[in-house]
Amino acid sequence: MGSCCQHEQQFDGASQEYRRALWWVIFINAVMFLVEMGASIQASSQALQADALDFLGDTATYSLSLLVIGSSLKIRNRAALFKAASLMVMGVSVFTMTLYRFLYMETPQAVTMGTFGALAFIANMISVLILLRFRDGDANVRSVWLCSRNDAIGNIAVMIAALGVWQSSSAWPDLIVASIMAGLFSWSAIQIFQQVRNDSDNGTDQKTS
Repeated sequence: MGSCCQHEQQFDGASQEYRRALWWVIFINAVMFLVEMGASIQASSQALQADALDFLGDTATYSLSLLVIGSSLKIRNRAALFKAASLMVMGVSVFTMTLYRFLYMETPQAVTMGTFGALAFIANMISVLILLRFRDGDANVRSVWLCSRNDAIGNIAVMIAALGVWQSSSAWPDLIVASIMAGLFSWSAIQIFQQVRNDSDNGTDQKTS
């Protein structure tokens, strides 16, 4: 976002509180990936599978964020670029899998979708609350916040899809929501790319110990 106060240095995550918050969020995402991936297979839900893959991607990228805390701006920006590229790949992958499901349509289990979508929403809201006070910062810090915020939005979409599947007895709501989530992944990647460029233009290559 914009830098109205040129004299304020952006938060780069170099604090014990932020490291502790990241560890908790990494743990939550790793557990939820295993839980939700199993549920997506059982429910034959593309939207639920997309959400599970998002938990896996967040586990990896949050771990990377933790690893580069205190590094130079150049290294932090490279980590953010990697995360943005991962989000873009995830978006394309989910969209491709959704197209495949369109050709071989199978009606998901609405109750399983809704139950685990709600569980994932609770997990992500806990993560959002943990990270709330760290939502502003450099590209590396902000990318973590964007992922967590988007995850909660995605969970709501999965629950809406479950309701749609239940009411229509059709796979269409599941496929539509999976496509929207693919677009959300791609849009988040673009936002991170833009912030990396802004940080590179406006920031100084400082290393925080």
